[in-house]
Amino acid sequence: MGVSVKVACVGGGPASLYFSILMKRVDPSHDITVYERNPAGSTYGWGVTYIYDLLNNLHGVDPESARAISESSVRWDGWIMHVHDRATVTVDHGDEGFGIGRHRLLDIFSERARSLGVRIEYEREIAEEEELADADLIVAGDGVNSVLRERHADHFGTQVAVGRNVYIWLGTTKIFESFTFAFVETDHGWIWYYGYGFGKEHSTCVIECSPETWRGLGLDQATEADGLALLEKLFADILDGHPLIGRAHPDGRAHWLNFRTLTNRTWHHGNLVLLGDAAHTTHYSIGAGTALALGDAAFLVNALHEETLLEPALARYERERRAVIRPTQRAARYSARWYESLPRYIDLPPWQLFALLGQRQSVLLPRVPPRLYYRLDQVAGKLGLARGSKH
Repeated sequence: MGVSVKVACVGGGPASLYFSILMKRVDPSHDITVYERNPAGSTYGWGVTYIYDLLNNLHGVDPESARAISESSVRWDGWIMHVHDRATVTVDHGDEGFGIGRHRLLDIFSERARSLGVRIEYEREIAEEEELADADLIVAGDGVNSVLRERHADHFGTQVAVGRNVYIWLGTTKIFESFTFAFVETDHGWIWYYGYGFGKEHSTCVIECSPETWRGLGLDQATEADGLALLEKLFADILDGHPLIGRAHPDGRAHWLNFRTLTNRTWHHGNLVLLGDAAHTTHYSIGAGTALALGDAAFLVNALHEETLLEPALARYERERRAVIRPTQRAARYSARWYESLPRYIDLPPWQLFALLGQRQSVLLPRVPPRLYYRLDQVAGKLGLARGSKH
């Protein structure tokens, strides 16, 4: 599309903001407005994670925002796993990862977008495309509950698979120096968390368990305050006295969820195109959601400027992006199933459990007895984990 276009981005998350940045970098004459229904600075979530490959890719397409992201991120290159009353396993040089606060990430993108001439309208909810009738392109980056997508659910072929386990996304003032897993056994089954730092004062703590454990512990009936108090007691050894911080519903309920894996048969309808979580979601246990959203933005911009007409451009974006993300989507499904099948693995010796935790995205692992899989992978040298300390 070699001419300037008028673009409306619905939803002020990373996908929409980054898309607007890249569009302006390619052609500053594009007229772009981002509409966000919430006030500026109000977002749910603590930190998001990413790997070095993403940072490298961001530097390649917009060095200015990439530098700001790098400067605002914390880094780790180790994993720690705690298994209640058994052992602590440490790998000091695991996969390198990064964490950044979601608020900070959105601030970086919104500031960069504005500097390039993008308009951002907060507290502006768009309920239907007719409100944007003068736009050449409407980008639905309004998340898993996308209003614009739901208006055409039959066309998009939206399907949602609801995960079995329940989880809650919390913050804590405990600073995790490494990516940390902790598994605690209760009278009602196992409960666990993934913890990672994203700044100087806070870490993210995602807590998950089976629905039986959740109900057995009374977390299904507890207020958020009472639930956090119980969780702080269960994970006291790892939190070192630091509190957990949540977000209550107006009536005081805790924000427990079942993860929803969303897919769509197609990603575009007329001049409306889906981006990020509006198009697809991947289980949080692989930490790829933000990276996929930013990748969507880059692929869409590339398709729009490689093709001369809108329909072929949107079809190209969908075709090429689907092919790229398919392995990540498959890995996310297997990762979620690993945690849903935790009783199958939890009685393994700590080092074997840790090794198979690292292999949870394997297609073969659910089909082979865990101890046999571990032995076969050790023989094949595929695990490649340099043993650290066992406490």
